[in-house]
Amino acid sequence: MLRMSQENLGDKLGVTFQQIQKYERGANRVSASRLWGMAEVLNVPIQYFFEGIEELTKAGGFAENDQTPLVYDFINSPDGVQLAAAFSRISDQKVRRQVLQLVRALAGESEED
Repeated sequence: MLRMSQENLGDKLGVTFQQIQKYERGANRVSASRLWGMAEVLNVPIQYFFEGIEELTKAGGFAENDQTPLVYDFINSPDGVQLAAAFSRISDQKVRRQVLQLVRALAGESEED
């Protein structure tokens, strides 16, 4: 979203871009201090990384061991990256909700799913 390369982020955090890739894929866990540093470099509040976590925990959405969370598969696809980038540029919360409802309808899901 910020158009910052993994290499640039890694430089600012003092790690290699390969390490950033491991964080992004979920191959390596991110320590609290590293997460704090990422928030500062990306100029976001620490809470940004936890948006939607209540829904995720209620749905049992945390993957452990060798499981890859659905979101990683999505964001690593070309369509997923483009969709996420376009969606993040929608500033009107009502429009974002409508887009979400449209996608759920196209997927054959209800709002409760």
